[in-house]
Amino acid sequence: MLLAAVLAILVTMVLALIRALLGPTAYDRMLASNLFGTKTVLLIAVGGHALDWPSFVDVALLYAMINFVGTLAVMRFFQAQPQPQPQAPAAEHPPGEEHP
Repeated sequence: MLLAAVLAILVTMVLALIRALLGPTAYDRMLASNLFGTKTVLLIAVGGHALDWPSFVDVALLYAMINFVGTLAVMRFFQAQPQPQPQAPAAEHPPGEEHP
């Protein structure tokens, strides 16, 4: 059963990695990277349980904290970047009308 869980986690990690590489937006990439980190924490915890090494739970918790802080740092970076404003199309006015 643990082998099936590890394989399922690995499949979801590959899917998250594909989403992180393909995008289409920076927020999708960031979310996929966060998902990859979360699945890594889960993989460490399940692996530690399968190998009967309870100290792996501590390692998984430490990695989860690092993943959380990293996600906050990336979100702060995105928040500090100036956001491009969409350009409104120029309204066409018939000849003889005043522009507002």
